Amino acid sequence: MMNLSAVAAMTLLGLSLGLLLGYAARFFKVETNPIVEEIELLLPGTQCGQCGYPGCAAAAVAIANGDAPVTACPPGGRDLAKELAAKLNLVIDLSGVVEKAPTLARVNEQLCIGCARCPKVCPTDAIIGASKQLHAVIRDACTGCGQCVAICPTESLQLYPIETTLRTWQWPKPLIAH
Repeated sequence: MMNLSAVAAMTLLGLSLGLLLGYAARFFKVETNPIVEEIELLLPGTQCGQCGYPGCAAAAVAIANGDAPVTACPPGGRDLAKELAAKLNLVIDLSGVVEKAPTLARVNEQLCIGCARCPKVCPTDAIIGASKQLHAVIRDACTGCGQCVAICPTESLQLYPIETTLRTWQWPKPLIAH
């Protein structure tokens, strides 16, 4: 009998708190700019920081407000810049946008001194290693942003194109006629 009353009390408490949270979510809902949400959905979502903003959400806000150009996202390339320009009704010049092949960071083991600067700047925690120890890059987590390359004092970290293997190969995108 005692266990049944405890279960009933916990169920009643859970239901009442759930209802309270539901009403609070509706009452305190913050309206956001729908354009910002649409831009954020178009961005790659890698949170690499190559655009100069701490993540894709901040970049979307900056692009929507006009503080950042539609060409700000290097991983997105020309295609993303065209989509963003169409969404924002802008005319852009894509001659300055350089289309880069995807890259990954790699550590040259002979040059790494274990200074531990690179793990601190990596936005995706793709670099592992301790102070005065050899560091390594987790390929699946690396976005190729290059922040580790810029901070490395011995130039042991470099960006290399992704090798085409059965795991990384993708169908080429069809050319879009305009």
